Amino acid sequence: MEESRRDFIKKAAIAAAGTYVGTFGMSAKSYANIIGANDRVRVGVVGFSDRFKDTLFPCFLNHNKELNFDIVALSDLWNYRRNLGAEHIKNKIGHGITSCKNNDELYALKDLDAVIISTPDFAHASHAIEAVKNKKDVYCEKPFAETMEDARAALKAVRSSKQILQIGSQRRSGQNYKAAADFIKEGKFGDITMVELSWNVNQPGRWRRPDLVAKLKEEDTDWKRFLLNRPYEAFDPRIYLEYRLFWPYSSGMPGQWMSHQIDTVHWFTGLSHPRSVTANGGIYQWKDGRRNWDTTTAVFDYGPLDDLTKGFQVVFTSRMHNGDEKPAEIYYSNGGELNLITNTISPHGGLTERAAAAMKMKPNLLPEIKLAAPSAAAASANTGADILSSNHMRNWMECIRSRKEPNAPVEAGYQHSIANIMTNAAVRTGGKATFDVTRQEVMAEGKVFKY
Repeated sequence: MEESRRDFIKKAAIAAAGTYVGTFGMSAKSYANIIGANDRVRVGVVGFSDRFKDTLFPCFLNHNKELNFDIVALSDLWNYRRNLGAEHIKNKIGHGITSCKNNDELYALKDLDAVIISTPDFAHASHAIEAVKNKKDVYCEKPFAETMEDARAALKAVRSSKQILQIGSQRRSGQNYKAAADFIKEGKFGDITMVELSWNVNQPGRWRRPDLVAKLKEEDTDWKRFLLNRPYEAFDPRIYLEYRLFWPYSSGMPGQWMSHQIDTVHWFTGLSHPRSVTANGGIYQWKDGRRNWDTTTAVFDYGPLDDLTKGFQVVFTSRMHNGDEKPAEIYYSNGGELNLITNTISPHGGLTERAAAAMKMKPNLLPEIKLAAPSAAAASANTGADILSSNHMRNWMECIRSRKEPNAPVEAGYQHSIANIMTNAAVRTGGKATFDVTRQEVMAEGKVFKY
């Protein structure tokens, strides 16, 4: 494990220097030297979602011919989207695929090696468990889990298997983020004192699917199978298709947006979860029957559990009624800032010579450094997919070949899930959420938080 970690750091440094040719620096020719490189990897799709159709599938098509991957099957509970997905994939991939009405049918297929999971948020962990128990490698969208029960079960299942699992936290396949991680881990940034995260949009229809809602009839899907381990409630096509607006099927903003950004905090610092989280907000603008907030502010305390004198604050803010969807991530130290909007490390806001002299201290201003913007890994096609997601998909595909640990392993998903669930616990209870390390449970108001 330590050897592969050193290799990873070395290759990440090469990437930051601008010599990135593939997630592990592999050229197409090098695949001839890998055992099984000439065997086609057969992939199944679990859920024909917008995320799969518009992002994950185009990313897959960037690399599948070069790396000899193919899509052979699709599982979706709703017959309309199952048929739509099969036709769409056939038109893009060049041949027909097997349509499955559920995952039992999918995993009964003999010729299947891996799956891409992009189902509703609450289902990701359960579907990942199902996949690895059927000995399939997995690309699993985030958030990894929305309850600790699901998170623990999924972590155990993946660790007990020999399968490759990539969490869809695509920042981990970006050269700028890798360079930022190295800069902080090497001690060059100094102690982090504050992190500001934000994600704002102004889209009345964000996460709404009215046209699809009108099409969905209960007899055309499997509502009980859809619910998995959530408490039973009567069929509701809005919950089925607009799940991001409805707890306990999604936490909304924390699971969808914050999970991406809080993941970098864990990655950069080596801390696995917050010490505490408080949150405030509400449904201020879009009063359309949703259960999840349209405005959220969450405040995190991070630091070592055995030394409360050390640490830093993270603030996540998000609103759905004013914004241009330019996610912000800014790290602060006493010497300046690391800004992942501009990809710049700078002395901005750092302790100046004048201020230091007044206190008889040495100034500690950071240098001005421009981080390399993300660039595309070698691709045999250009589908218009975003660079980070395309690189991340390629990394998963390469790791299926090499059996190396992917950029976003299961532990990354487990850790962002803790932060996500702590935030949701603070949102739902109004109290301060903490984490019981011994029990691996999120606590709020003195109780284990579940729903």
